[in-house]
Amino acid sequence: MAGDRQHGSGRRSAGGGRRREGFAQPLAQAGLRLGALAALAGLLAACAADQTGSVLTPAVIKVPEQAPKTTGRTRSDEADHAKLVASFGGEYRAPAAHRLISEITDRLVRASDRPQESYAVTLLDSPVVNAFALPSGRLYVTRGLLALASDSSEVAAVLAHEIAHVTLRHATARSEMALRSQLVSRVVADVLNDPVTGAQLESQSKFTLARFSREQELEADTNGVRVLAQAGYDPFGAGRFLDALQRTMALKTGNGSAAEPDMLATHPATAERIALVTRAARRIGAPGLGTDDRAPYLAAIDGLAYGDNPGEGLVRGRRFLHPGLGIAFEVPDAFAIENTRNAVLGTTPEGSRRLLFDQVEASGDRSLEDVLRATWNDAIEAGSIENRIIGGRSAVTALSRGKDWTFRLAAVRMGETTYRMIMAAKGATDPEPAFRRWLESLRPIEPEEAAALKPAHLRIVTAAPGDTLEGLARRMSVPDRAVDRFLVLNGLQRGAAVRPGQGYKLVVE
Repeated sequence: MAGDRQHGSGRRSAGGGRRREGFAQPLAQAGLRLGALAALAGLLAACAADQTGSVLTPAVIKVPEQAPKTTGRTRSDEADHAKLVASFGGEYRAPAAHRLISEITDRLVRASDRPQESYAVTLLDSPVVNAFALPSGRLYVTRGLLALASDSSEVAAVLAHEIAHVTLRHATARSEMALRSQLVSRVVADVLNDPVTGAQLESQSKFTLARFSREQELEADTNGVRVLAQAGYDPFGAGRFLDALQRTMALKTGNGSAAEPDMLATHPATAERIALVTRAARRIGAPGLGTDDRAPYLAAIDGLAYGDNPGEGLVRGRRFLHPGLGIAFEVPDAFAIENTRNAVLGTTPEGSRRLLFDQVEASGDRSLEDVLRATWNDAIEAGSIENRIIGGRSAVTALSRGKDWTFRLAAVRMGETTYRMIMAAKGATDPEPAFRRWLESLRPIEPEEAAALKPAHLRIVTAAPGDTLEGLARRMSVPDRAVDRFLVLNGLQRGAAVRPGQGYKLVVE
């Protein structure tokens, strides 16, 4: 959650600009598609009966005074770049890691169908696992993706996929199809005076566009594996990375299974993609082809920041602490929480309860009841508004019932800042008891507590004779399921043996 003292409007603005490709799109940050846990943003926006606006406060984007100069790219490209970098927490400074991914990119481009094209790679300071491309040839990789990958061939697979989107001109083709679909729908609805058929055509065109996007993703996967092998990398690296991505999604959902996108999602199911890239790799040869450069890769990411940026808040198990804003709270049992730039989002393993915490714009002379009503589009139940004092702070709570979900809402003022807390329960069950415990846990952070918070980072350790998976996992600074997280982080399956002399990633503070 962004820690800037400026506030958003309390509603998400309609996104514009060019569509961004993303290899790991299901785990993308706000602005791209969020993963299963972060899908609460869309849920809270749509699951109430008449709710149409988002309840997420838009990120406060700080655009650098001067965007980096890149030969051959337009002013619009530079503006897109600056906004993207700002919305993903800024550029992450890691010279060794950036040098490595730039070298990987150059090697892939020389093996691609368009070796004459130039690319610029930006490493983003975001814990989410994602990479994406702009048609101009700008490639973006998050530090979260570098942390998940286990060797150079896995990162190369991601970059090869993104390069394929650019060389195959996917963004241009999709834009042209979208414009044609919109034009046909508008002509039928307006010129031919047939709004019903126009709406049907618009719905059909959305499905066609989604199917087209999914086909493009599969094409980029296949093309990427071929380029990966031509560049001398292990073509099976694509399948290994997608498997790690799927296992990471399963850890996020908390129920051991990865959430799959719906039928209109731009990306096919991860399992489908794993099968596709594995078949493509086998057509090239048997496992053992190419290089993975594991040791140089691990050396390049040693010390890489892991997880949330302390400046935007930290998740510690069920606790959320934001030193910059000077606040903390604890969510009820069974909730897992994730910090995004726009908000803190949470869900229970089965998805029947969700929560959201964010910061809203509110002048000091505006009542909290007005704030709550202005930032919630659905009806608030009559008589449910309650003014309260919680921990010496003013708060207003309310109840809202949608078609399939019941919501508890609160606006809380701490100093000059106003926060919003929302908990949703599926069905008619009122989540008030759990909501009250969460609301009452909101408190200020003492300066000494804030000073003691240490950011997590990766440490590469060399396994010694006698080391075990469980022993190494116990050295990890993670909230739960240390063994599972160690296995995913290092691309290992249960039952695997630790190899003495080999490097492994640990999360430490």
